[in-house]
Amino acid sequence: MITAEQVKMLREKTGAGMMDCKKVLTETDGDEEKAIELLRERGIAKAAKKSDRIAAEGLVSTYVTEDHKLGVVVEVNAETDFVAKNEEFRTFVADVAKQIAEKNPATVEELLSQNSIVEPDKTVQDVLTNKIATIGENMSIRRFERFESQGLIESYIHGDGKIGVLVELEGGNSELAKDICMQIAAARPEYLDRESVPQERVDHEMEILKAQAINEGKPEAVAEKIVQGRIGKFYGEICLVEQDFVKDPDQKVGKLVESKGAKIVRFARFEKGEGLQKREENFAEEVSKQIK
Repeated sequence: MITAEQVKMLREKTGAGMMDCKKVLTETDGDEEKAIELLRERGIAKAAKKSDRIAAEGLVSTYVTEDHKLGVVVEVNAETDFVAKNEEFRTFVADVAKQIAEKNPATVEELLSQNSIVEPDKTVQDVLTNKIATIGENMSIRRFERFESQGLIESYIHGDGKIGVLVELEGGNSELAKDICMQIAAARPEYLDRESVPQERVDHEMEILKAQAINEGKPEAVAEKIVQGRIGKFYGEICLVEQDFVKDPDQKVGKLVESKGAKIVRFARFEKGEGLQKREENFAEEVSKQIK
């Protein structure tokens, strides 16, 4: 039995019509991912963005040393958006970013077990536990990236902690690096270049593009040629160096950076709550539970 909620969620993710959504959900026994692929093969929907699944609160923060040789981006989650505006919480997240920069933990688990740089007699886990008690919400350090380089590291925060970007360049300057950070925040690249894209991802996309062409009535031989033409657009969407530069769409990011005598080494883009699902409960029921 396909529910109205399933149809609604698929429609929000794909932009397809209600009847199309209901039809593919029925055909795939309610499997949302398969339903999205079926819609794409029929040319009814584009790939659902990861950001469509965002449903968690908290804050993304960055820290870069004054010499721009070391940088960190970190995401700390909480239950409500009110906490993200809490000064105590924001200070804690900033301290965690600095901790990662100074102590270089390999994993979140290692980070939590380290002595805090702010309260040396406590571990980061102890400090986090105390914050949970004083602020009154469950919180967790979800993920981080740490770049250390002889080149140039720059960061950018968008939407008061909704999106955080870290980029490493060889050559160039802070102005160029900042522009690339803003590009990454706005255009959501998944990979640096074509070589970075896993082959299975490319093969999967080519299968979908071929199915689209055949569904448009093209013979298989013609469909193969169409796929070769369309795969370039796919790379142009997911690869940073092949994207149109947001400040000058007539220029590719890769060509812009090259013209400045620079090279993008790597980047990280965190969007608050990306890929998480927030627990949804009726507020009246929640209050009732607490009273009981």
